[in-house]
Amino acid sequence: MYLWRRPATQVWLRENETQLRARVGDQLAIIELPNRKQFQLEVASRSRTKLRSLAEQFGGRIEKLPRDWLKRALRRKTKPLRVGNKKLNIPAGTAFGTGEHATTAMSLRMLEKLVRDWRRAWSIVDLGTGSGILALAAKCMGAKCAIGIDSDLTAISTAKENARLNKISGVRFQVADGCDWKFPRGVDVVIANLFSELLIKVAPKLRLAHWLILSGILRSQEDDVRRALSRHKIDIVEARRHGKWVAILARRR
Repeated sequence: MYLWRRPATQVWLRENETQLRARVGDQLAIIELPNRKQFQLEVASRSRTKLRSLAEQFGGRIEKLPRDWLKRALRRKTKPLRVGNKKLNIPAGTAFGTGEHATTAMSLRMLEKLVRDWRRAWSIVDLGTGSGILALAAKCMGAKCAIGIDSDLTAISTAKENARLNKISGVRFQVADGCDWKFPRGVDVVIANLFSELLIKVAPKLRLAHWLILSGILRSQEDDVRRALSRHKIDIVEARRHGKWVAILARRR
């Protein structure tokens, strides 16, 4: 396993994040450093060639990770994320995010608002789970059934370690491609922090859920996502925006 890493200022991140995410998608981890003016960017991959191409375009350095890199990463401290009455610890440096990015934060707030008054058992599928934070948070909010899906084996390993770290059981993490994965019928919520192109591609399957929370959408791509949802008879209930990012709460007709 290899890790691409580079420091970034707010200005650099603002100018390059869109292009960088277009290359690596949800594999990009953005770690906010204590002074809140500097960030550390990380991407983990089994392919050194892939990361070398990334370094040639964006700078930074590549290092080979030791066999126990994940355990070491999970020992690093970060500010706990409060979810209801529980604090989630998602260690910095796992290369799959800690929940501080706007797309994740907006998704969490939407989920909290949606399920706040639910007194019945409910289920959720988290597409592109990464560090597992949204699936784990859903379990803390009362989800009876929570499933996290990611095509990256290392992401799923990280999510499972984060579940153990936070002593949260009952979340099923699975390696699968969201475009090919067979969605369970009758799931209450699908939460997907993915790029617009992927959200549009999986839109027909998203309709199997009662509620949808979609993020990772750039403002410039919001209209495309809206049209795709409308084609599949999915109605938008609320949209939130933070900087260049948009999150959408929707439900099937």
